[in-house]
Amino acid sequence: MTDNPIGFPGLGLQFDPSPVAFTVFGRGIYWYGIIIAASFLLAAYYTVRRAPRVGIRQDDFIDALLFAVPVAIIFSRLYYVVFNLREFTYDPVKNPYPQKVYEIWKGGIAIYGAIIGAVLTAYIFCRVKKLRFSALMDVAALGLLIGQCIGRWGNFINREAHGTRTDLPWGMEVFVNRIGDEIINNRVTVHPTFLYESLWTLLGFLLLHRVLTRRKFTGQVFLMYVAWYGLGRGLIEGLRTDSLYFFSTSLRISQVLGFVSCAAAVALLIYNWRFRTHDPATLAALDSEPSTDHGPAPETDEAGEVTLDVAGPEAEAAAVEAAVESVESGPPDGAGETVEQAEGAGEAEGAEQSEAGEETEAAPKGAPEEETL
Repeated sequence: MTDNPIGFPGLGLQFDPSPVAFTVFGRGIYWYGIIIAASFLLAAYYTVRRAPRVGIRQDDFIDALLFAVPVAIIFSRLYYVVFNLREFTYDPVKNPYPQKVYEIWKGGIAIYGAIIGAVLTAYIFCRVKKLRFSALMDVAALGLLIGQCIGRWGNFINREAHGTRTDLPWGMEVFVNRIGDEIINNRVTVHPTFLYESLWTLLGFLLLHRVLTRRKFTGQVFLMYVAWYGLGRGLIEGLRTDSLYFFSTSLRISQVLGFVSCAAAVALLIYNWRFRTHDPATLAALDSEPSTDHGPAPETDEAGEVTLDVAGPEAEAAAVEAAVESVESGPPDGAGETVEQAEGAGEAEGAEQSEAGEETEAAPKGAPEEETL
């Protein structure tokens, strides 16, 4: 039990979760951290499984995660610090005990900073590894939606990231110290903006999950994510009471960034849909699922479909060996060749032709060029 229960008066609901889930050697393990970790693991599992659908090997995607996640955490903190310098600047009257930049466990991160850091890291990683950045981000965008959808419930446990007063039936009642410059120090009913964003990203995931295998060009899903999340964040940010502002202006930085990124993504989507021609066969060939052991990608036909060897490698090897033995033995001495011997020679010749044909079919095809945004 806490001294700040969470109520939904219009729905007749009340919750009182403790921010601390349990303790280990006297140190509290917080629900916020558990929820963020769970959201990351679920997002990682989903994206690693889906990566081969867009031609990205699973181990390459895991390597990208190992680089991108730490950088995303650092950028999420830097974004918060840069646009909230007053909490980290010493002032003998207003802030005699400023927060330390490295004390991330005391709170103070921003999702847009994490996204910027992850995207920059993914771009550099793809340049070094010679991977398709747009394809990797198509899958990564879905992981971001999963993480944002689940991670927002950490704000619910902490009674934070809520909005201004409301009398709507789903309003959330919590104890509030202040709203803007107004001192409250009382229980008020506010917009559950954490819930708005969680539901918005859930709906976005359900939509883009279906688009992934139906997209017209690489990068489409990522651009749709930028537009979808930017629009939602821009609208929801206007209701929040804990926004970061663009230095000394009245501009909410995440609201501006959300609307601007949405407009840019929509413009790029329209350009690709209306003014560029995208070949479905080329996209299908690029997205052909690679092997998981860094061997060659499977053979594809003209339509971009993966072709399978039904007989299998063991049957093929046996046929080749039989053909070689038949040729080396040769026909018996004398002119009395039997019908069976003639048939055996014909089968050996057919096996040699089959082997030669298989080698010709296995010749590597020219890889189609990558589509760019």
